[in-house]
Amino acid sequence: MIIKNQQIISLMTVVALALTLSSCSGIFGSKKRTSSTTGWDYNSSTNGGFAVSDINEQETGPGLVFVEGGTFVMGQVGEDPLYENYAPARRVTVRSFYMDETEVTNLDYLEYLYWLNRVFGADYPEVYRKALPDTLVWRSRLAYNEPLANLYLRHPAYNDYPVVGVTWVQATDYCKWRSDRVNELLLIKAGVLAEDPDQRNENSFNTEAYLAGQYSGLVIKPIEDLDPNSTGGRNARMEDGIMLPNYRLPTEAEWEYAALGLYGDNELITERRIYPWDGHLVRNTTGKSDYGDYMANFKRSRGDYMGVAGSLNDGADITAPVGTYPPNDFGLYNMAGNVAEWVQDVYRTLSHEDVADFSPFRGNIFTTPVLDAEGNIAEKDSLGRIRYREITINEAQDRFNYREANNVNYLDGDNRSVNDPGKWLDDVNNSNSTSMMYDYKNSSLVNDKTRVYKGGSWKDGPYYLSPGVRRYLDQNKATDYLGFRCAMDRVGTSVN
Repeated sequence: MIIKNQQIISLMTVVALALTLSSCSGIFGSKKRTSSTTGWDYNSSTNGGFAVSDINEQETGPGLVFVEGGTFVMGQVGEDPLYENYAPARRVTVRSFYMDETEVTNLDYLEYLYWLNRVFGADYPEVYRKALPDTLVWRSRLAYNEPLANLYLRHPAYNDYPVVGVTWVQATDYCKWRSDRVNELLLIKAGVLAEDPDQRNENSFNTEAYLAGQYSGLVIKPIEDLDPNSTGGRNARMEDGIMLPNYRLPTEAEWEYAALGLYGDNELITERRIYPWDGHLVRNTTGKSDYGDYMANFKRSRGDYMGVAGSLNDGADITAPVGTYPPNDFGLYNMAGNVAEWVQDVYRTLSHEDVADFSPFRGNIFTTPVLDAEGNIAEKDSLGRIRYREITINEAQDRFNYREANNVNYLDGDNRSVNDPGKWLDDVNNSNSTSMMYDYKNSSLVNDKTRVYKGGSWKDGPYYLSPGVRRYLDQNKATDYLGFRCAMDRVGTSVN
């Protein structure tokens, strides 16, 4: 009996201690931790104030779904009717990341346009105009699509439909805007900042400007600065764990991996998926009440976009509200059908063979912030953004992992792949090498601004529903069947 009472007392002590620690206020709380290498306490203003956050997990950003990384066979699975061999099969590994559960909708994009107009419209109206989707992509010479051109973006009946008419550049800008809005709200929820609806022009929240100390906002309670030489308060840092990495477009490898949804399969994959669902058909073969239903909206055959009244093929003539069809094994909707989607990569015919087999991607341009005469980050621009420049060859001359800023052409369009491999560094910035290799506008549409897009759309036949199929378009062009969704890096552990 005495032993049992002692066990109860010990248990109550542990619970009380846990409650005490969990009730500590502030980003660092009052919990003391000690360095295993020096023996000095962390988070102590009496010994120098080296701060270590208690936050060690990444919060899932709004709209995102966790995609656990892994290895898979990237490339074309089904037939290659034109015998182009532009997507040869190759095993690669993709790191864990997050991806939007659905495509970005008209409502999402209208929120973005409203914010741009409210913040920049009075003094910089071109910022708003630059972001406007091209609604005229719906027009056709021999079809009556004026209602779509006039109403698809702005009528509330289409709020939950995927936005179209957006270029790769516009989609990338949207991702940057979304990053700033999410991080601003996280700082507000953490009690660091107050809401500021009067932000205008350069006095608008930008994550990089805030981290550089060039945006203060309406501060409620600054982060406690434990440096004994400080004034006692500071801006939040990435080290505090409050803010998230940037939203961005997924890479081609990430998109294809996420679309296939090979979750739970062992390494001995004997049969590759053709579509984002099991089986070789575009109909549901596993359900009960929905057995035989189409798994996506697409063009079944010439002139057949929706089927016969009373028994529609897929319930949609053009796009459909996001989330209409079943998600894949990662919980992602519309990874086939609805709209095709922009990804980050610059297009090359044999990208699968050229790029790395770990986190493959073509399109890197390495930059660094512009500095002032004193070596500090230069003053932000008139829109509140930190200015960047490409690194120089001299800055990278002693590196072994890259030698220049722009690596878009590396091994496919640069001088190393066009001229004598032994002389490629003598003329590393020759901008003519890509055109020499691809003869843009004469015999090819490939250049450094040609971007990959993935997935089939409402306007495509079933062949394009396979995630391994790849297509391309100029980054400043838009169509009525092309949209996008955002992704985000996963930091820390690869499992959720």
